[in-house]
Amino acid sequence: MHGFHQGQSTVSDLITEHNPDLFLLQEHWLTPANLYLFDTHFANYFSIGSSAMSKCVGQGILRGRPFGGTIILIKNDLRQVTHTVHCDERYVIVKVTNYLFVNVYMPC
Repeated sequence: MHGFHQGQSTVSDLITEHNPDLFLLQEHWLTPANLYLFDTHFANYFSIGSSAMSKCVGQGILRGRPFGGTIILIKNDLRQVTHTVHCDERYVIVKVTNYLFVNVYMPC
């Protein structure tokens, strides 16, 4: 995404054009307190993910540029058949019906 505010318009366009069931997104750069933005901007989807800046924010004032973060957006229709397997700052694993989706962030 190269930041939530830069990437949200592309995600919105993809929703309008293709209406996918899932999005595997990386580099949203949101702090833990701002992860709610996915649920408010994309009302037909729910999110499972985390911020890569939890430790950094917990140590005090945020210095430097934001970084990382993985999240999976899933259509609300699939909420009943979705289970979180594991969610960490570098990867998210969810099971939707019989399918396993793994979103891994591996910076260089």
